Amino acid sequence: MAKKKQKKKQATPDFKGPIKLFWGLFLAGVLIVAAIFGSAALGLFGPMPPLQQLENPKTNLATQIISSDGEILGKFFYNDNRTPIGFDELPEHLVQALVATEDERFYAHSGIDFRGTFRAIAFLGKRGGASTITQQLARQLFVGVRSRNKAQAITQKIKEWVLAVMLERRYTKQEIIAMYLNIYDFGYQADGIQSAAKIYFNKTPMTLSKEESATLVGMLKNSSLFNPKRRPEMTRDRRNVVFQQMYRNDFITKEERDSLQQLPLTLEFTPDSHREGLATYFRTYVKQYMQKWVKDNPKADGERYDIYRDGLRIYTTIDSRLQALGEQAMEQHMKKLQDEFFKQNTPTLNPTAPFLELREGEIDTLLERSARRSERWRALRASGKDEESIWATFKEPTPMTVFSWKGDIDTVMTPLDSMRYYKHYLRGAMMSMDPVNGHVKTWVGGFNYKHFQYDQVRQGRRQIGSTFKPFLYATAIDQLRLSPCDILPDALFCIEPMKFGNVEAWCPKNSGDKYGQMRTLKNALANSVNTVSARLMDKVGPTPVVNLAKKMGITSYLPRVPSIALGTPDISLFEMVGAYSTFANKGIYVKPITITRIEDKNGTVLFEVAPETRDVISEESAYVTLNLLKGVTEGGSGQRLRHNVAKDNYAYQAVVTGYPYEFTNPIAGKTGTTQNHSDGWFMGMVPNLVTGVWVGGEDRAVHFDNIAYGQGASMALPIWALFMKAAYENPDLGISLEDFEAPEVVGIPIDCAPIDPNALNPLEEKEEDLDELGF
Repeated sequence: MAKKKQKKKQATPDFKGPIKLFWGLFLAGVLIVAAIFGSAALGLFGPMPPLQQLENPKTNLATQIISSDGEILGKFFYNDNRTPIGFDELPEHLVQALVATEDERFYAHSGIDFRGTFRAIAFLGKRGGASTITQQLARQLFVGVRSRNKAQAITQKIKEWVLAVMLERRYTKQEIIAMYLNIYDFGYQADGIQSAAKIYFNKTPMTLSKEESATLVGMLKNSSLFNPKRRPEMTRDRRNVVFQQMYRNDFITKEERDSLQQLPLTLEFTPDSHREGLATYFRTYVKQYMQKWVKDNPKADGERYDIYRDGLRIYTTIDSRLQALGEQAMEQHMKKLQDEFFKQNTPTLNPTAPFLELREGEIDTLLERSARRSERWRALRASGKDEESIWATFKEPTPMTVFSWKGDIDTVMTPLDSMRYYKHYLRGAMMSMDPVNGHVKTWVGGFNYKHFQYDQVRQGRRQIGSTFKPFLYATAIDQLRLSPCDILPDALFCIEPMKFGNVEAWCPKNSGDKYGQMRTLKNALANSVNTVSARLMDKVGPTPVVNLAKKMGITSYLPRVPSIALGTPDISLFEMVGAYSTFANKGIYVKPITITRIEDKNGTVLFEVAPETRDVISEESAYVTLNLLKGVTEGGSGQRLRHNVAKDNYAYQAVVTGYPYEFTNPIAGKTGTTQNHSDGWFMGMVPNLVTGVWVGGEDRAVHFDNIAYGQGASMALPIWALFMKAAYENPDLGISLEDFEAPEVVGIPIDCAPIDPNALNPLEEKEEDLDELGF
């Protein structure tokens, strides 16, 4: 019997064990992750930020100073120069570069990229890290620098995961991107994307090019290592990696990638500095203003605002475009003026240079007095050194960097010698103001804040010379209804002793000691005739003149004596521009305004200016005074604004920068020159802009030896002319070319008929004056 072959029954595979193992491991993993997250949330891995801090992350924010045309003039900050911006202020290519390079699956995850995490674990980070943008933000905001201790580093990583998930639940993807770019430190005090764009490329984020955006995104890996200032080649290579990532993620084409990678790395490095940049003197004034403001205006809880950390926004009246033009005009003229001053003050021509009228002993006294007022002296005194030791340090050769118009110079000299060196440099200041609303549009306190920190706009008070005379003339017009056409003799005139408190008779002389003609008031003011000023002072007295000047905003001390008619008081440029604006504003004084609004970081208005105004003189008197002042630029000391009166004269070529100017629009103005031509002034007005300029030495003994160079029409007027010509080239600035608006009724005659040519020949007199002055 055949043996039946029995088939062997195959056993069915048993998957129950592996399945149980899989689910066991899976559940264990979930429980472990849950336990880790729960433990981290409970603070078992260290303290976690409270919910309130997650919703309102605290970062130090720089206070911004904002111009009237929306530009950031500067910031106040300690270590964090950060100004947050919104997602809508970021260019699309910057966001694309960031996502492509730092977190390709940013829009797909909820804070943790598990795929990237497993890859990083499997390949030990050799194929890229796993930190998402949200995790990096969590580390920047709450965790801090990664520890080198492995156990602590793992703990930090867990906290980052937890915080990243919590951030994703509270913020949109767009908000997270904006927060991340706002928090990152790009180096060189470029905290956040706005500061980085400004410092590395002198742009706003929205105006960055693709290659500039890629450069900044490349720096996110390590801003110290990939720094375009220190390691341009390495940074360029990193930028090109960003382009590759953008191509890989379909944000740019292959052709674009290849073209962009060939571009050189270009920078416009403009570091934020309190001593450099636009409107440095004005920014210092704002800082002083804010230090007082925060004392007087505490928060609701009584705590003071911190101007370095609270992210305040200070809206100012300065127009950045006009400010830039003002600083350019100042630099252009002062450089040329200084060159001529050096030529006239060589050791051969002036052994006591830069001083005149001083003996060496007097110079030593002046320098010692200056040394005692210096920051070096105060610092050494505060450190406990005695005067003998301090004085010895001023005579020790010291390495230093000093200013020159050709660039800073590294040298070795004693501090005492450096003081004398700096006294060679003439100083200058300019301020412009809208006379109608009082808004200060330019504030140029000097030409180099780094080396000359004394603000000549507000801190400096100098004799104002003939620029004071309009206050006298306006008083006479307002009180006596004198006309520009009224005729007075140009002859020596004395105010008798004790009439107005003057102990002796006051008998001022004319410049050039010329007399003997009849002059209209308009001609007398145009040519700064002192004898006519003496006659007017005798008619009205000094007290009404002082009272008028005070009402027009002059706060400096004004002695009630006749000599103020010639401008003997020391007054600041700030006061003078405010006062002159009264004439252009129909007799109404508006207190100069520099700050219009202050907001906190959330945009809440903390302060809003309320203009201060007062009626000073009648509209008619103001208009008649303007008519007198227009005569200065039509045929007086300011006529060089219009006419080419000396084409081939050396003095014009040497110091009158930009001449001829050939203005044709109505301009009211007044020059001023003080004794020994130590100070040169020019006040110029058009209907919507009043601008004042002062130029002189730090000490009154520092000046030109010849009035042809030292008068206000040579030292100060060119700055006004250069500034206004440049301003008129930009119609968007809206500077008026029109005449001043006349009142409905003008009862005082202003259209003067010619007087007897035998009594007054203006052309002949002008030619004689020019000959005498070297013109």
